[in-house]
Amino acid sequence: MIEFDQYLGFIAFLTILTIGFWLMIFLLTFVIPYWVTGSLIEFLKEKKKEREASKS
Repeated sequence: MIEFDQYLGFIAFLTILTIGFWLMIFLLTFVIPYWVTGSLIEFLKEKKKEREASKS
């Protein structure tokens, strides 16, 4: 039979596992694409500014 402290440990393990799972889903579907898109936009703005500065 499972004891109460083992039950609490199992519940804590499942909670941490679930939080980690949803954190990975959130990072992979929102945070990382947002970061990559923002970096790409900033990179393109800098290139455009360099091109305009070299023309004048």
